[in-house]
Amino acid sequence: MGSGTGSFLKVLLRNFDVLAGPVVSLVYPLYASIRAIETQSPADDRQWLTYWILYSMITLVELTFAKVIEWIPIWSYAKLIATCWLVFPYTSGAAYVYEHYIRPFFLNPHKVNIWYVPGKKDVLGKANQDDVLAVAEKYIAENGIEAFEKIIHRADNNQRGRAIRL
Repeated sequence: MGSGTGSFLKVLLRNFDVLAGPVVSLVYPLYASIRAIETQSPADDRQWLTYWILYSMITLVELTFAKVIEWIPIWSYAKLIATCWLVFPYTSGAAYVYEHYIRPFFLNPHKVNIWYVPGKKDVLGKANQDDVLAVAEKYIAENGIEAFEKIIHRADNNQRGRAIRL
């Protein structure tokens, strides 16, 4: 082996993450996704749809925290290892992450409601009545009228306690 070949191998090994990353995270999943579409099995469709959801989430995190991530010297290697785990059919990493972390988060909206955006207030600083009614109707639909009545009763008691103290 000549010195040129040795130098080439050194460059290849030093940049392994840069070269292998796109193959593992894009080329193979793209090929496998196309093959999954052409089969009748919903399991492989789920695997690759789940992978693309997770890949999108990883990309969003990278874009959002790019300035912080550039200070982590092993990030590209850690991402490559994690992507391999997500991609390889023997590990079913994408399905595992989805079933244990992503799915429970979206199936239990009572933990954190990140989608509610309060409406604008009027000139006096009061909430728009339509927004309040919409939120109340949504709460009743999700939790029942009894739960809503308990909240009203608790709020009424709190107001009475404040009036007595004043």
